[in-house]
Amino acid sequence: MLIVKSHRKLLLNLTDPNMVTTVIPTAKVVRVRGQDLVAVPHMEDEVRVLRNLGIDAPAPMASYYDYPGKYKPFIHQRTTAEFLTMNPRAFCLNGMGSGKTLAALWAFDYLRKAGVVDWMFVISPLSTLERAWADEIFSNFFDMTFTVLHGTREKRHKLLQSKRDVYIINHDGFKNPETIRLIDAMPGRGLFVIDEIAEFSNATTERWRVLNHLVNPKVEGVVGGVKKMVVKPRIWVWGMTGTPIPNAPPDAWAQVKLISPSRVPGYFGKFRDTVMTKISNFKYAPKQDSLSTVKHVMQPSIRFSREECVDLPPTTYVTRQTVLTPEQDKAYKDMLRSMKAQHDGQAITAVNAAVMTSKLIQICCGVAYGVNGEVVIPARDRVELVKEIIRGSEGKVLVFAPLTGALNALATDLHKDFTTSVVQGATSKADRDDIFRRFQHDKDPHVLVANAGTMSHGLSFTAASTIVWFAPGNSNRTRMQANERMAWPGQTKNMLIVNIAATPLERKMYARMDDKESMQDVLLELFKEMR
Repeated sequence: MLIVKSHRKLLLNLTDPNMVTTVIPTAKVVRVRGQDLVAVPHMEDEVRVLRNLGIDAPAPMASYYDYPGKYKPFIHQRTTAEFLTMNPRAFCLNGMGSGKTLAALWAFDYLRKAGVVDWMFVISPLSTLERAWADEIFSNFFDMTFTVLHGTREKRHKLLQSKRDVYIINHDGFKNPETIRLIDAMPGRGLFVIDEIAEFSNATTERWRVLNHLVNPKVEGVVGGVKKMVVKPRIWVWGMTGTPIPNAPPDAWAQVKLISPSRVPGYFGKFRDTVMTKISNFKYAPKQDSLSTVKHVMQPSIRFSREECVDLPPTTYVTRQTVLTPEQDKAYKDMLRSMKAQHDGQAITAVNAAVMTSKLIQICCGVAYGVNGEVVIPARDRVELVKEIIRGSEGKVLVFAPLTGALNALATDLHKDFTTSVVQGATSKADRDDIFRRFQHDKDPHVLVANAGTMSHGLSFTAASTIVWFAPGNSNRTRMQANERMAWPGQTKNMLIVNIAATPLERKMYARMDDKESMQDVLLELFKEMR
């Protein structure tokens, strides 16, 4: 096979030219130096057909695109970008910190310049709108226009009606009916990128249903001579995540329904039964071949682990033991006995488990909520342990606290000894962006205390070398993502992740999240130990 760049052609030496010319109308037999060769336009459609015929034709992007920007692409980024340009509907499952955002932007830039698509609509976690997508475009694509759709509804709608190459919006920013109408009415050919698509693993949510409408809209069509509503999918949709099934194999179903609906059954229950075995009314276990099934349905996809992409310093996980104060210990034991008495002999549902563990963790953190509002039970030893860990850290420190009251109290105490900033759900996007920038690039703040959910996606904090979990949360997905904030290209320091625990519940919760076990089992074990 010969690539003729000047004519954008592939020359193939085939024993049977008809196998190509009969299925690719643009292919021609040409005489070159006394030999019959097949000339095929080196374009995406033709390459797809050649590959289906078993001919390993290279992606056109590899031959006709000069990667712009201040970074030279790694081999895995080139491979990823080329893969995306060849697959209008695909998953990019590269690990966190592997540079998949930039790879997707290079792929879009190529398709845009080739006239294949006109615009890209990025649906991303709030924390990554500016600090990941907007920053990468601004730094590497000087001729690419973009806008971040955030702010008041009126502002977003005005920005949507302005012509841009890239529109960036957060996961919950597109549910307004007028926003949906404006997106549906956008002229030209669009590409949707769903960043952290695993956040859409529940098809019963409103945001999943709206997103499904945007990427798989129903239009009036004719089926068997009868007019009816049929699905007419938008051609270009890429789903991106490094953790496609953070909790269990059924997580894949809703994601595949967005990207490649025909690859999974129409109903969740049927897919769940193909990958899970029912043990009891509330418990399922993965089947032996469940991961193979998930891999089969999540196609086409590309996957590079972070270890394949970059050489990073090691990460050490440790659990540091602390103790409850006498006041905490009494409140904790009283609460646990009360819970056992209320639920003795009754099934514990996921909802009940979440409520009960949350109340116990509140006490461990030093804050409880009663009928009269917030009650502070100072967690002195736990706070002093956090300070000890900070003093021993080689770099800056991220501290994750699961409860707003505990988070604010902890930050106030830490600020007496260290420059400290806080990010929680109520922190505005502008303030978050400024705090994230200063933490990564400036001397201060030295400590960032945050709710893990506000910074569990796409953010790079190589200035930090230590993550401290003040207490465990409930989400395995959030924990996995938050633990990756330090381990990105450019990290030079050995990394430490510290779990703080004072009770069996906390130790079991950390283990549960790491092993993806159910919270119901954790509580049942605790109740049994009280006999």
